[in-house]
Amino acid sequence: MEYLPVEVIGNILSRLGAARDVVIASSTCRKWREAWKNHLHTLTFNSNDWPVYHDLTRSRLEIIITQTIFQTNGLQSLSIIMDDVDEFSAAPLIAWLMYTRETLRQLHYNVSTTPNINVLEKCGRQRFESSPHSLPRVAVLNLVSIDIVMSDPQATMELTSNSLKDIYVEAICLDKIILEADSLEKLHLKDCTLDVFELVSKGKLKLLKIDDVSVIHLDIGESAENLEIVDVSNFTIMWSKFHHMIAKSSKLRRLRLWGVVFYDDDEAVDIETISACFPQLSHLSLSYELREIALHYGSEDSFKLENVVVLELGWAVISDLFSHWVAGLLERCPNLRKLILNYCSLQGVLIALEKI
Repeated sequence: MEYLPVEVIGNILSRLGAARDVVIASSTCRKWREAWKNHLHTLTFNSNDWPVYHDLTRSRLEIIITQTIFQTNGLQSLSIIMDDVDEFSAAPLIAWLMYTRETLRQLHYNVSTTPNINVLEKCGRQRFESSPHSLPRVAVLNLVSIDIVMSDPQATMELTSNSLKDIYVEAICLDKIILEADSLEKLHLKDCTLDVFELVSKGKLKLLKIDDVSVIHLDIGESAENLEIVDVSNFTIMWSKFHHMIAKSSKLRRLRLWGVVFYDDDEAVDIETISACFPQLSHLSLSYELREIALHYGSEDSFKLENVVVLELGWAVISDLFSHWVAGLLERCPNLRKLILNYCSLQGVLIALEKI
């Protein structure tokens, strides 16, 4: 162990994760303390890791976290998950973020903060950007059940980052969010209510996932060119608009439209257009209310889904339409290897068929 480079020891300590374990391990010798100070990149405070956390007062917890963080110099990932703590003071949270702002790339934080932190005010009332009061190097951002306070009920939240690659937004109700992220690769919206969500990016987006979201206007601009995965579930869409938004995604490999509801009763997913726009598509998952219009495929030779190897179909009500729908799709997937049929009955029956 004495011959291990201090950087390697830092990686070992980072893999421990839990702050208490890291502190204990770093007390082994001077070399390990040096690794803790200069080469630790991951630190986690989780109330499930150490029962004593539950017995500490809020102020004592804040002091312990502050002292621990301030002994490190290069944190890239910081997690503070305290399920039994009602709230933290805003001052220590700001101190933690300011101290780690030069190196921090991931932040997981689930504790309510009082008083509320006006993020817009901290960032010049405009946006997250590369300034002394922001997080310019954050690569992964999770926004979950955040209480956002704004003086103007119609105000717009603008988030800007040149380094952000992955954003997850859950359980947020807001009028408008504008996200400017030139390097963004993954966008996941879940259980949100929004009037407007706009993404401004340089087209590096690879994954778009929307799950149980209510949004009047969704716009990803010119970001669809490199999309590889589109996963939409429990979502009401106008298919023509949605398809137009992703139509340039010629690299799309996986398309999932599950439990979608159409605005227009005469609207349905155009399989022929999917075939033409997404030539690399290999996984196709569809589940929506079937109507006669969904079966208008044209002749068997009119189009093929040549690269589709996995086809997943779902339906809620047994009818002749479904069998015709499945048959029509199978005829157009000559290289299919796996077919999965999901029947959503009261018993939740799942039927899986494989075609090799």
